[in-house]
Amino acid sequence: MTKGFASAGDMAEKTISFTEIGEGLWAFTAEGDPNSGVIIGDDCVMVIEAQATPRLAAKVIEKIREVTDKPISHLVLTHYHAVRVLGASAYGAPQIIMSDVARAMVAERGQEDWDSEFARFPRLFQGHESIPGLTWPTTTFNNRMTVYLGKRKVEIMRLGRAHTAGDAVVWVPDAGVMFTGDIVEYHSACYCGDGHYRDWGGTLDRIAGFQPGAIAPGRGDALVGSDMVAAAIDNTRDFVESTYAAAAQVAARGGTLKEAWDAVRAACDPKFADYAIYEHCLPFNVARAYDEARGIDTPRIWTAERDQAMWADLQG
Repeated sequence: MTKGFASAGDMAEKTISFTEIGEGLWAFTAEGDPNSGVIIGDDCVMVIEAQATPRLAAKVIEKIREVTDKPISHLVLTHYHAVRVLGASAYGAPQIIMSDVARAMVAERGQEDWDSEFARFPRLFQGHESIPGLTWPTTTFNNRMTVYLGKRKVEIMRLGRAHTAGDAVVWVPDAGVMFTGDIVEYHSACYCGDGHYRDWGGTLDRIAGFQPGAIAPGRGDALVGSDMVAAAIDNTRDFVESTYAAAAQVAARGGTLKEAWDAVRAACDPKFADYAIYEHCLPFNVARAYDEARGIDTPRIWTAERDQAMWADLQG
């Protein structure tokens, strides 16, 4: 292997923003690092996405305490990835919510994903020694559940496969605001290594059908206003479709993973090379697109060892 993953050398600290995207609704963003969301109810607070470690979660809690002293009662985890869930213990939330599919994925591949992500992107695991172990939900749901924060209604739903098979979104109907997790990104590459390319567009359509006035995406700036929301959804769709189409053409003619890599670079570099974490995501995105195009519906589990083997193949 001639070089390491792009993320291994990404050690620059990011500037945090805490943006109000609706009444009592906030997006914690950090220049392409994983976002979190905050919903302030009548008497308590819901947080969406925990961050990767308790130390990083403390930065979210610090921002929450600048705007409310209400207790954090609920933590929603939109999917199982380590950078989203392993900081959960810091919040002390009595209720930790995941879809039942996401919980099953913790059981199936949570430890492997933790080991893999930690090796790929060490900066996102500051204070990793304080992680008590895998994060398990206290509550799961199948397709939809409703939580009331006092009188404030919050709907948590699975709208389809996209970034993972278990993705959830959080909808606040009184404000017309949605927290989408990594189904929608803004000027940040989509990580598709555990994704479902051919389903992703339909899931985006269902998000758009809610006509949200604002979205807190998985990465990138808060999306405020219907024009910005629509542009981000369209751009996410373009990223996913461009990646898959290029890899699928290679797979259809029996080409190699390296040939798929070259084809995706040719299609995507001109449009997306300046996006946050683009180089980090690209090898995993190509590998998954190549697999899906060859009929592998369930993403293969990433391990630290598989990461390195895949990367070595792409250096040839």
